[in-house]
Amino acid sequence: MHVRRVVPNLPSQSFGKSSEFYGVLGFVEVMNHGWIMTLASPENPAVQVSLMTEDKTAPVIPDMSIEVEDVDAVYAAMRERGAEIVHPLGDEEWGVRRFFVRDPDGRVVNVLSHI
Repeated sequence: MHVRRVVPNLPSQSFGKSSEFYGVLGFVEVMNHGWIMTLASPENPAVQVSLMTEDKTAPVIPDMSIEVEDVDAVYAAMRERGAEIVHPLGDEEWGVRRFFVRDPDGRVVNVLSHI
């Protein structure tokens, strides 16, 4: 399985203040859908943090997102091992195919590929 990037997802109710705070650390806003805002390093765009008020189509805010090369293969592997699927595999209107799975310590992981 090829991992492209890992992004922490942080609950936030104050995008403006959070953007300003992380801006001091060198991050700039690269995406904002109103419920999720992603900040990235201009020098290394794969270094990111996402702030979320909610998840638009899923039941929970995931703890992290992992972008993989083949989300269908990862989904099949997780189902085969009996992992708890928190949100089913599907295509989202903002250009990702994703599912949520719970890790052994209870964290929810958003596994995705861009489509």
